[in-house]
Amino acid sequence: MSTDIIKCEPLLTDAETSALDAFCRDHAGIGALPALAAFLRDRFGVVLECDPDIVAGFANDSSNLPGSAQAVSRPANPRDCAVVLRACSQAGIPITLSGGKSNLTGSATPEGGVVMSLVRFLSADGTGGPPVIVDAGAQTVRGAVGMIVEDMRKEVRRVTEGRLFYPVDPTSRADACVGGIVVCNASGFVPGPAGATREWVRAIEMVLPDGSLIRAERDQYVSRDGRFILETGAGRHEWPVPRYPRPAIKNAGGPFSALDGTMDWIDLIVGSEGLFGVVTGCTFGLRKSPDAVLDLFFSLRDEAMALAFHRQVQSHLKGDLSSLGALEYFGVNCPSYMNHRNLLFHGADTVGIYLQVPLYDRSLDEAAEEWMGVILESGCGVQDEAVMLLDSERNWTMFMEARHSLPANALEVVKHRNAFTIMTDTVVPPERFEEFLTFTHRILNEAGMEYLAFGHLGDCHLHFTLLPHREQLERGVALYDAIVAKSADLGGVYSGEHGTGKRKRKDFLRCYGPAAVEDVRRCKAAVDPVFVLNRGNVLEAK
Repeated sequence: MSTDIIKCEPLLTDAETSALDAFCRDHAGIGALPALAAFLRDRFGVVLECDPDIVAGFANDSSNLPGSAQAVSRPANPRDCAVVLRACSQAGIPITLSGGKSNLTGSATPEGGVVMSLVRFLSADGTGGPPVIVDAGAQTVRGAVGMIVEDMRKEVRRVTEGRLFYPVDPTSRADACVGGIVVCNASGFVPGPAGATREWVRAIEMVLPDGSLIRAERDQYVSRDGRFILETGAGRHEWPVPRYPRPAIKNAGGPFSALDGTMDWIDLIVGSEGLFGVVTGCTFGLRKSPDAVLDLFFSLRDEAMALAFHRQVQSHLKGDLSSLGALEYFGVNCPSYMNHRNLLFHGADTVGIYLQVPLYDRSLDEAAEEWMGVILESGCGVQDEAVMLLDSERNWTMFMEARHSLPANALEVVKHRNAFTIMTDTVVPPERFEEFLTFTHRILNEAGMEYLAFGHLGDCHLHFTLLPHREQLERGVALYDAIVAKSADLGGVYSGEHGTGKRKRKDFLRCYGPAAVEDVRRCKAAVDPVFVLNRGNVLEAK
């Protein structure tokens, strides 16, 4: 039975807590880090590394935003995590969480203080056990938060002999850590809620800034009247939940919210970007592996034809595209930046679609016939010779090489121009999709900006990737802002999969407004009143 009262477990004894608090009262601020490091080593056996050469390796993530830090902690268990969190909280020292550092929004970029890297968190249960624990009967997997996602996915397939798999497959799965995909609600190619991490999280363990631990299974803790009651050794207090309006579309922008004030605690933590605590354990649901998979790539004359196909798919599946494994789009200018262009794009065709359909209790031939019928009924004018079945290792390898060459080739172009790519991550409701595309193409073409358009057609989630020359950078940023604003005006969001971090704080404000910022601020202040944890993510720290 669900309750709104969250019971926390102490990870430190009363004597340890008192010793930490007393030391930090006399040694506060970043300048106290050397003394704090010595104290934590001698009293708790916890290493806080202050060597600048070592710390420098943790000062940046894949966002390339400038960062700085004065110390790094690499705990391997929840107790060590609690020691460092409590110390930084009491001493008022900012602490930034880091994992695979594959994020693009700067959420793991420190702005001074301590970096807590979880890459040594390689035990699924946090006590030195194996990195992956699979329960085939319950169809769940518990993965160590510091391990690489793809390694967990492979281990699931190995242990279950291919019978089960973890269905979320973010592009960064070979680089991202398990804990990272939880706190950013990473998504993959599957359209709809089933394509994102939140749908598959069954249980979470998290250490709060005060050093206490929350263990929760889904449906165990559910807020009531817009708040949880947090019960710690210091007593009870309210933990308000965000209640700002949140579009019911693919959404990785900001912490989860509920207008009626009722949400599962797990939903609050998934996608929270480390604002509330450190996830030290996570259990995911698994899915039965399909009997076979239909993989098709076909090219089309132009985007209008691609939208005609998208409308037909929506109609054929009655608006629920979650039965698909992928519906990906390679649009404007993409063929020019993809290897194997002549093999994938037929004649003068300018755009392409990749369709994946997992098959259960049906043959590949039957599915191929069905989907060729959907293609023909869409009136998108596809020719038989423009359809490629990716059923051989040669065809699949060629397609994947082409797909991965797209961002790599674009990056080389902007480097040569002494500039950088500017990429949108917007999602809009299906009924506003064509309006959004018309607007975006128009303003980019009017500005003379070269760009690519590609992404997750099934979720109306395209990445417009601007390729400016050096002198166009300022204009490119203004165009990005205009695209984000338009998506918000159409009931959409600024982030479908990359989160907010530090880079997109203004996008969160533009999409949801000042009241939402204060909503999140109140929620964070209930567990992190000094705002030491992941300071600067989603909202400015006062």
